Amino acid sequence: MAWVKPQAASQHTARTAVGDSQRAHAHALDWRRRMSDHVAYALLVYTGLQIFMTTAALKDGAPGILPYLVLVVLVAAIIPACRWFERRWRFLTDEAAHDPALRGEFMRDAAGLWLMAIGLPAILTALFRAIL
Repeated sequence: MAWVKPQAASQHTARTAVGDSQRAHAHALDWRRRMSDHVAYALLVYTGLQIFMTTAALKDGAPGILPYLVLVVLVAAIIPACRWFERRWRFLTDEAAHDPALRGEFMRDAAGLWLMAIGLPAILTALFRAIL
């Protein structure tokens, strides 16, 4: 076993920790991956809210199969909108995907995505209840 000076070992550990930190930071700043995650979670939240709110409307006496058809159409219709958000970020170069200068644009798109995912079920259910 080779003898290593304590100072050299601590410098190596520090360099390794810095390298690991930079790799983790670069991975965390991958805007493509982050938007993809947001889209996936937003779809789950949107679908869950839409189902919950449609079920509540059905309990209030909405007639027949129409609410179920509307639910299927609304869930299917949200997918292209979510794909638009994701597509905008998916084709970034590796360099751009890790660029901290894109944070403002990313936050704007993520906020728009979540506003749509949470707001649309409430608005659509209110319209549905107003019509019926």
